[in-house]
Amino acid sequence: MWITAPRQGAPNHFYCVRLIDAACIETDRLELTLNIECLDGLPTLNGKIGLRAGYLESGLVEKGEFVVTQRTPVLFPMRLMIVATAAPFSVVDATGYRQRRSASYGPTTLGALFRQLVSRHGYSPRVAPALEGIAIAHIDESNESDMAFISRLARLYSAVTKPFNELYVLAEAGQAKSLSGQLLPEVKLSVTDDNRPGEQSFITAKLDEKSRSKYEGCRASWWDVSAGKQRVVQVGNAPFKTLRQRYQNGAEARAVAEGELRRVGRENLKLLIDCPGNPLLAAEGLLVLDESWPSYMQGRWSIKQVVHVGDPATGYRSSITAGGLSI
Repeated sequence: MWITAPRQGAPNHFYCVRLIDAACIETDRLELTLNIECLDGLPTLNGKIGLRAGYLESGLVEKGEFVVTQRTPVLFPMRLMIVATAAPFSVVDATGYRQRRSASYGPTTLGALFRQLVSRHGYSPRVAPALEGIAIAHIDESNESDMAFISRLARLYSAVTKPFNELYVLAEAGQAKSLSGQLLPEVKLSVTDDNRPGEQSFITAKLDEKSRSKYEGCRASWWDVSAGKQRVVQVGNAPFKTLRQRYQNGAEARAVAEGELRRVGRENLKLLIDCPGNPLLAAEGLLVLDESWPSYMQGRWSIKQVVHVGDPATGYRSSITAGGLSI
């Protein structure tokens, strides 16, 4: 792994690097443990740190820029622990990203509202085409920060929304797109014939399987003003999950029901893998387990989180959390 940072206190020598690459609304987090015996001064809070991961033989992969939010120096041994995040969390918060506010929006679309919210904080918005035109008749931001409101919008439509460098992306959950808007390659993993602990190629995995979902469809209601009565939209097949909230119109009700059905379909399987470090592994990417794996693990999986760790004792390793079989 390679770190770039401001000149003063630049972390050229590190003991451990830990990158948590998370999906959905969670913030990517970079944790560094550095040797500071030969350094004058410390990296500044709110300074930016860049990270590239991989191997010199095959090339390094850009993992983004992170803002330093915490630093913890230790006298003996002389070490510095740094925490940095990819989200716009800073002490100053000049644009009011974390400032509570109340506002009403609509009629609008999900894409237009997302662009309005993130643009005022200096980000370049990117919206998935499938989410761009979802109609929103009316929605309130009620004594909550833009950060919280954006997260609530993402949950409402089962979407992914996160900042990445200068971009802020709104994408469909479980889709093979990186937060930069570029397609992520499918990553194929194979288990070697001599798969033993202590070997650099060693892979271990655990599969947690809950009982199958009792729902194969979803119902959402909306109020038809012209007819003066409640109507119901249903997607999928019986048995149906009924959403309690009532929505503004049929289009909004259908969009939320479809998103909830996708979420329910993914939540029953959870796969945990520890494997040799691979910089192409990323949250929201796709993982393919080939015929070298047990039959009940083979196939395509949707990655929820990857933790990349660079450590002198163990080398470069990646820990994967994958959701249900990708749909």
